[in-house]
Amino acid sequence: MPYKVAVRSFKTLSYIGSYKKMRDRPLAFYCAAILGAGYAAYSQHKQNKAEMKEIIQLKNYMAEPITPISELEKNQDDMKTQMELLIMRIQAEFCRALEKEEDEESKFKVDRWKRKEGGGGITCVLQDGRVFEKAGVNISVVSGILPPPAVQQMKSRGKNFENKELPFFAAGVSAVIHPRNPMVPTIHFNYRYFEVQDKNEVHWWFGGGTDLTPYYLNEDDAVHFHRTLKQACDEHDPTYYDKFKKWCDDYFVISHRGERRGVGGIFFDDVDYPDQQSAFKFVTSCAEAVIPSYIPLVQKHADAGYGYHERQWQLLRRGRYVEFNLIYDRGTKFGLHTPGARYESILMSLPLNAKWEYMHDPKPNSPEEKLMKVLKEPRDWLNFQQSKNTST
Repeated sequence: MPYKVAVRSFKTLSYIGSYKKMRDRPLAFYCAAILGAGYAAYSQHKQNKAEMKEIIQLKNYMAEPITPISELEKNQDDMKTQMELLIMRIQAEFCRALEKEEDEESKFKVDRWKRKEGGGGITCVLQDGRVFEKAGVNISVVSGILPPPAVQQMKSRGKNFENKELPFFAAGVSAVIHPRNPMVPTIHFNYRYFEVQDKNEVHWWFGGGTDLTPYYLNEDDAVHFHRTLKQACDEHDPTYYDKFKKWCDDYFVISHRGERRGVGGIFFDDVDYPDQQSAFKFVTSCAEAVIPSYIPLVQKHADAGYGYHERQWQLLRRGRYVEFNLIYDRGTKFGLHTPGARYESILMSLPLNAKWEYMHDPKPNSPEEKLMKVLKEPRDWLNFQQSKNTST
């Protein structure tokens, strides 16, 4: 991009009136002019990209948006519109990236649904594929009155509301991918936006995160995954990754078993800083980092060999995934407590197959025990990689 702009800028110099005066100047002058024009154009390009709003791309979505098109077009500067367009785009991009890894006949089933209390969603599910045993990518755009359990949950996080009845708006994208091969990790991500009307004030915030749940530990995969998320965070604030990585480690905990769900990632909630547009851009970067953080791992391991033993371990670990989602996950609880909840979509995160075995313990020094050690003691993956490089 800068090179092409620089060439155009140089050609433009050939036509300006002062060109004759300039042509006898040293070559360094022209080089400086080219580089200056290119840098200016590149800076402008970056600024325009940073300020670019989500645009309506009907032909690229998995289904028609939940909010009527006329309303979206009329309120293009509204954050509710911007968030709905973002999650529509992220859903479509991720679904198509997953379909590319599958056999040609394996496609997502698209289920667009409406909610009588307000809003609706689009649930996309792929089942029984060669690569993905179950893949669910869901968006929801809902509104109404917050139910008491949801209000109580928010108050426990420090939200101070005065009204008893609180109109709300929530829009988010959520995905859980359960691969068939135990060597391919499961990924979960969720990015959401909330608005709550309390008296004459609108409270808003963003939340979300991306985390990885392997069945067999591959340290290079974990480093790649965390590095990609850190790069997305660092574009906005160099403190975000460390803060949100720790939040993820502390959130995805199966407390009754004393273990994490996976090798972590990032997780955050109640982000209403530094301002709305900056927070939105941060969430956009995180959502766009999902494909480069995960698809290379699918491509790397989808055809790896495995046997009955590895499959049984995968099913046991999926059982742990179910336990966390149904007992601890705040998003699942919020969905189940929301009037008019659509349980098929809320429970799309559950695997097609799972297993529970009484008092199961992996054998000492086995690959399964290696994973369990990391699940009980989270690792600083990026510093781990630096230490590993230093020692080799």
